[in-house]
Amino acid sequence: MKRIFDIALSFLGLVFCIPFFAIIAIVIYLDDYRYPFFMQYRVGQHGKLFKLIKFRSMSVNDISSNGTFEAGNLSRVTRIGKILRKTKVDELPQLFNVLKGEMSFVGPRPEVKKWVSVYPERWAIVLRVRPGITDYASIEFRSEEEILAKSENPEVTYRKIILPQKLTLNEQYVREQSFLLDLNIIFKTIRTLLIK
Repeated sequence: MKRIFDIALSFLGLVFCIPFFAIIAIVIYLDDYRYPFFMQYRVGQHGKLFKLIKFRSMSVNDISSNGTFEAGNLSRVTRIGKILRKTKVDELPQLFNVLKGEMSFVGPRPEVKKWVSVYPERWAIVLRVRPGITDYASIEFRSEEEILAKSENPEVTYRKIILPQKLTLNEQYVREQSFLLDLNIIFKTIRTLLIK
């Protein structure tokens, strides 16, 4: 049921959003005349790597596309990127990942290989399920970037404080997962975005 839901909703979402995508892509390109999409390898279900796609919200950095994650670094966020991130519109191209079966609407957010290697035993549990666009952790840490930006050592803060808490929430999702739970998380995500 979950996969059927993912296919149907991602297909309808893409049909509805394609004209919108074209406008956003043009705006991003006109901002700095660079490619409007950002693709980065993430670790998916059973440890399989896939290319996650987003609207580019930061100035181009070839290193980041190869699988790194600059915790708390907001210095490269573009003018358009700030709007895209605040509204979470930069995440919409992941509908393609959902349609392809690499992601689901709800599931643990996929990480880069660097951070998966930090707690391998815990990730082995989390990676039993397909990663998602939203989850418990996305709601709980919706202000993660601001938290890391204020940290004296963002990498340490992410590794020792934020990531362990995310993994706890992810493990909870793996234990409790159900279609009704997914619907509940989707509604909570929408409510969080509207409130923010």
